[in-house]
Amino acid sequence: MYGRDALLKGLVPRLVGVTPECHRVRMEYGEDLPVVILTGARGLGKTVLLERLRNTHRRCIPVALLDCESPELTDPPHGNDVSWTPVTEALYVLAEQLVPRVPGAGDMRFPRLAAGLLAVASSGWGPDENERIQAEAARLGTLLAPESRWEKRGRAWLGKVVTRLSDLAATGIPAVDIVVEATVESLLEELFDRSERKAADWYGSYPNAGGNAARGLVLLGRHFHRGDGHRAVAERHLIGALRADLTAAYTGPGRLRRFGRPLVLLDNAQAGPGRLIVESVLHDRHEGVHDRTVVIAAPRGGDGAAPEHAVRVRFAELARPGRWRRGQEPGSGALATALPPLEAEDVRRVFDRAEDAPGVPAGLYRCVHHLTGGHPLAVGLLAEAVHRIPDGREPTPGALLDAPVRATGRTTGAELLHRLVPADCLEGLVILAAARDPGSAEALAAVRLRDRGGVNGMHRARDLLRREGWDEDPELFVADLLLRSALLHRLHRQDPDSASWRAVHHTLRDYHASGEWRGQRHAPSEPLRLHHELALGRAESAVVHLRESFRRPEVPARQWLDELLAITSAPYFAVPDHRRAIALGAVDPRQPPQDHGDDPVLHFRIRRLLHAVWLTRDPLALHDAEVAERMAHELARLSDLHRTGSDVLWQASREWALRAGQQCTF
Repeated sequence: MYGRDALLKGLVPRLVGVTPECHRVRMEYGEDLPVVILTGARGLGKTVLLERLRNTHRRCIPVALLDCESPELTDPPHGNDVSWTPVTEALYVLAEQLVPRVPGAGDMRFPRLAAGLLAVASSGWGPDENERIQAEAARLGTLLAPESRWEKRGRAWLGKVVTRLSDLAATGIPAVDIVVEATVESLLEELFDRSERKAADWYGSYPNAGGNAARGLVLLGRHFHRGDGHRAVAERHLIGALRADLTAAYTGPGRLRRFGRPLVLLDNAQAGPGRLIVESVLHDRHEGVHDRTVVIAAPRGGDGAAPEHAVRVRFAELARPGRWRRGQEPGSGALATALPPLEAEDVRRVFDRAEDAPGVPAGLYRCVHHLTGGHPLAVGLLAEAVHRIPDGREPTPGALLDAPVRATGRTTGAELLHRLVPADCLEGLVILAAARDPGSAEALAAVRLRDRGGVNGMHRARDLLRREGWDEDPELFVADLLLRSALLHRLHRQDPDSASWRAVHHTLRDYHASGEWRGQRHAPSEPLRLHHELALGRAESAVVHLRESFRRPEVPARQWLDELLAITSAPYFAVPDHRRAIALGAVDPRQPPQDHGDDPVLHFRIRRLLHAVWLTRDPLALHDAEVAERMAHELARLSDLHRTGSDVLWQASREWALRAGQQCTF
């Protein structure tokens, strides 16, 4: 919950009128309330945040939390999909959570919703289905009356409904319209008492009901059974019934026993039920049909997950009142904000206990913050991994990814991907994460994803990244540093001999080396070819290229530095790591002897620089002040040798060292 006070202690108490300690506060926005939209990719803490809101406020006000991707919204409770949809199940689940008595709120009952759901359920009833009819009606009865009262009146009503259906069946299977009409008639005449019949009058506002509640309920059941657009109208009216019941509870005879406003929380609200509920609330409130329900929805995704025309604010602004004003469009009824990542200081607090472990460097949290960008799920998993680093490994972010997770047996890297990426898309993304641009991703998909749709599989993977709210970059297929690092870690570790890793980088190396791929021309790139050579552990070709281009007067120093950065962004997972020793002057025993040209001093200087930059920029390595100092030293010496770019290289020697010390990208 680090950095979440603007919502927990600011906006939400002002909306519901109650603090988590059940102290009353002045409510904001009067009768016209915004729908609060919390956006973000997986793992940013939306679920944990909604659970905290539920747990801290349910002692004071009625609260319901619905996961719109929950398995219980995918299968009918009684095996009947004719009179059931995820939306009707979602409404039942929400109402069921709102029913229990809350101190200061009294009893909550849902006669409008129960009547509508019974009318809908009856559209799927037929003869000889006594048990199912009784089970469905009894389930909905819990929304209508206390259990003892329902048992007393409900049993008699159910018996009459079943008898009536049996009578209708004597002349053949009853038509849907007849069943719904019979059910609604007996519901209003025999089950509802006076106050509940008055509540059911609300259905007189159903389209074409003409103010007649019974006709409205019958039309609701018929429309639901017909499906398509008719069903959408019925579902929207049922959503309105839930809100109307909540509003009546806070404005009717029992209002003096209640304070604050009820709270409905929708997790994974990009899924069907959540999306329809949010759209319905926004539409009704835009039309002036206000209610007392505070709705907070957390769809997965970036800015595009919020409704069009939503009022967008920074998360910190939620601490201050008056940040929302309704506009002319229905979507302006939404107050949208993106959940921010953790700050470096928050990550330090998470790692405080972990860094008490023997041998853990004090600056590890900074490296983790750089790798994760403050992603809460990743920070938590990596902090837990500190005490399970494999024997003999230096405590680096890369070693944390290899640490086992006690609960699942997966490595921390695998557990992170399990939580961040849908299982059916994971293997494709593992391959594509190595691509640097759309063209190379397409070439990689055509060769390495043949059994996963080839290029079409690549397009689906890109759509998934956009839909899930991950950052985009035209020069990287997977732009997010954390996700890309975890995917590449999986690629390198998935074979004992790293065969998949080598195959992927060989394909990409060949693509960037040639100006033609499968009959289509593209611009070759020597730096990107060397990038993949470096990922394969072959550094000498890159050193030779950088040495020769450094000596060419037509290559500007800025271009030379850009090529150096492109090459050294290559991922590195080898254990042990030889880069530090080479950066500080040792000769890499894995590299065969090479022709150093006519200037061995320049050759070895660039070799040391390449390994220093490679290690310093590696998000899975610890910050090494000595290596960063060597990097700055080599750049400064090279500035004396360059014919036209002395100032550029000297400035880079200062800036890169400074940014390395601050754990910033350069």
